Amino acid sequence: MDRKKKIVFTVTTDLSYDQRMQRICTSMAAYGFDVELVGRLRSKSIPLDELSYTQTRIACKFEKGILFYLEFNIRLFLFLLKHEADIVSAVDVDTLLACTLVAKMRNKTLVFDAHEYYTESPEIVNRPIIKWIWEAVSELCIPRADAAYTVGPMLAELMGKKYGIHFSCVRNVPFSIKISNQQIQKSSTHKIILYQGAMNGGRGIEESILAMKQVNAELWLAGDGDLMAELKQLVSDNQLNDKVKFLGYVKPAELKAITQEAYLGLNLLQPIGLSYYYSLANKFFDYMQQGIPCISANFPEYQAINEQYHCTLLSSCDVNEIANSINALLNDEELYKTLKANCLKAKEDFCWEKEEQKLIEIYRKLN
Repeated sequence: MDRKKKIVFTVTTDLSYDQRMQRICTSMAAYGFDVELVGRLRSKSIPLDELSYTQTRIACKFEKGILFYLEFNIRLFLFLLKHEADIVSAVDVDTLLACTLVAKMRNKTLVFDAHEYYTESPEIVNRPIIKWIWEAVSELCIPRADAAYTVGPMLAELMGKKYGIHFSCVRNVPFSIKISNQQIQKSSTHKIILYQGAMNGGRGIEESILAMKQVNAELWLAGDGDLMAELKQLVSDNQLNDKVKFLGYVKPAELKAITQEAYLGLNLLQPIGLSYYYSLANKFFDYMQQGIPCISANFPEYQAINEQYHCTLLSSCDVNEIANSINALLNDEELYKTLKANCLKAKEDFCWEKEEQKLIEIYRKLN
């Protein structure tokens, strides 16, 4: 019996909450690869669920900053040197250096998976020295990849031109979800607005909280991040504790159930760097799969989808504009029904069952 080809995917995220990598690894394992996902062990990490692929966590002394990334890459380099793999897949630039060194030293296939335009992300774009370091890693390593892909067509074109190699597009979308007629037709007097994702800067969270002063509904925030303490203080300072609920980290299966309870979703971004500007966030498609209209950033990828499907309202991160958009969906029943019906049509085209075929084809072609 032939040995299965082994793929090692590498991330710096906590594996319990990384829905994108859970989908990717599940698909590749089901297709017939021996899959291992390597991530980080944090002080507050919860036990891993047993899945169809191997999961490994690397513990580091440093939790954040350049020392963390340096330590993680050193530990990852040593890990990859000792472990068998036919294909090494670096997910984002923060694991790319270790993966590239090992792949070239051991004559292994190198794949670059760009979850975002890393050097144009908000945490990096306005920090010249840090950006220079990561750009140097990108320019050294990305052109050496045997295959590369990213999450949106515009980003694929942009990065392909910059680094001189072809980038495929594999959108970050969920598995198709069957929705009952009862769920489709449900109406609720207790209307929940949901934000899911990292509590980091540039995502319109602060503005959405302040917009709640003008909105008769409840805002649920599912996730954690650098801004959590500041956001809780903002809620308290503006006496919005009865309107804003912090859910913290929520595992993917639990998040689906929470999303079903929502009346509408939020997917807002500040125009900070090209990574955000050309983004296609997974939450946008998570809402869509549940038939829940959302308010999205008025950026090119969302504009393109909305021109075809008319399934979202587009907004800036201005507090008043967010409040007006939320109230439009809360109060205009016909508008809400139209967007909901269009979400239910669009969800058939934006599901993982279709996108995974593109992913499988990328890896199938590798020697």
